[in-house]
Amino acid sequence: MSRFIDYNFRKYDCRLLLYILLLNGIGIFVIASATFAHSFRDPQVLRQLMGSFAGLAICLAASLYDYRRLCRQSGLLYLLSILLLLGVKVYGTASHGAVRWITLPIVGQVQPTEFVKLALILFYANYFHRMKEEINLPHVVGLALLYYLIPAVLILLQPNLSTTIIVTVIVAAIVFASPISFRWILGAVAAVIPFAVGFIVLFRAGLYDRIPFLRGYQAERILTFLNPSENQQSFYQQRNSIMAIASGMFSGKGLFNTSIYSVKNGNFLVEQDNDFIFAVIGEELGFRGAAFIIIIFLLIIIECLIIAARAKNLSGRLIAVGMAAWIGFQTYINIAVATGLFPNTGITLPFFSRGVSSLLSVYAGFGVVLNIALQREERG
Repeated sequence: MSRFIDYNFRKYDCRLLLYILLLNGIGIFVIASATFAHSFRDPQVLRQLMGSFAGLAICLAASLYDYRRLCRQSGLLYLLSILLLLGVKVYGTASHGAVRWITLPIVGQVQPTEFVKLALILFYANYFHRMKEEINLPHVVGLALLYYLIPAVLILLQPNLSTTIIVTVIVAAIVFASPISFRWILGAVAAVIPFAVGFIVLFRAGLYDRIPFLRGYQAERILTFLNPSENQQSFYQQRNSIMAIASGMFSGKGLFNTSIYSVKNGNFLVEQDNDFIFAVIGEELGFRGAAFIIIIFLLIIIECLIIAARAKNLSGRLIAVGMAAWIGFQTYINIAVATGLFPNTGITLPFFSRGVSSLLSVYAGFGVVLNIALQREERG
C-alpha cells in the first residue's frame, strides 16, 4: 500500500492515455475497413480488439507498478530477449522469405523483436543510471556497445534490417539523452562515416554482394527508390499507395465505402492492413483525417518528452526518451514509405497495423512512462 501512497495521482497523465486510446480506437475501424470486415466479429478484427483490451490492461497495470523495480530486473529482461531472438533462429516461422516469428499454442504467431525494443529501453536506462558516475570510462562505453551489438546482429540475421535500424535509433536516442560526453558521440559518428562511404561506393558500383548484411531484395528496394521509373514492377506497391492517398483528397472517401474508384476496393494495395495501412487512412479519411492522426502521434511524443523532463531520476528520463524515439521514428518511417519518401522497409504503423505483438509491447511501454510521471521523489 505504501507504494501507492508514494504516488502523486494528480500527475497521472490522462492526456497521454487519451491519445493512445484515441489512436487505438481509430485503428480498429481502419483495420476493419482495410480487411473488408463486415462486423467486429471478423477473426482479424476480433484478434486486434482482444489485443487492444489486453494491451490496455497491461498498460494500466504497468502504470501502477514502480518502474524502478522493473529497471532492477532489466538484466533478466535483456537475457530473455536474447534467448527469444535465438529461439527465432531455431524454432522460428518463415514468412515472406524471413524468419521473424515464433508460433505459440492458442496465442498464434508472436514477433519477439517487438518486445526486444522495450527490453532494450529498460536495460539501457538502468545501465546508464547505475553507471552515471563512470559513464565516460572506456569499459563502460565498450560494454554498452557490446550489449547493443548482440541483439542487433541477431535481428539483422533474421533478416530484419528495418527493425535493426529502429533499435539503433532507440539506443542512439537514449545515449544522446544520457550524461555521456559528446566526445564519445562525435567519435561514434566519425567511426560510422567510413562505413557509410564504403556502402555508397559499393552500391554505386553495383557490388551489392560485397556489402555485409545487405540482401538482394533489400538492394532492389533501394534501387527502386532511387530510380522508380526504371523499376516500375518493383515500385507498384508504393505507386499504388501514393495513388490511394492522393485520391482521398481533403475529406476522403469514407471508411467501409464501396466506391468502384477506390484503390483499396480494387485490390491494388498490398499489405493494406499492415505495412501500407497509411494508404487506407489517406484514401478513406483524406488529408484531414491523416493530418489528425499525425498530430495525435506528435502529441504523444511531446507528452513523453515532457515526462522525461520532469522525471525524478535518470532512468525515468531515458525510458521516456526511448519511448518517444521508438514511436516517433517508427511512425515517420511507415508514413515515409507509404508516401514514397523512403524505400520500402516493412515497418508497421503503431496502433494501426495488424499485429498483437506490437500492440502489447507499445502499451506496456507507455504504462511504464505513465508510472514515471506518478513518482513523487527520487529513490534509487
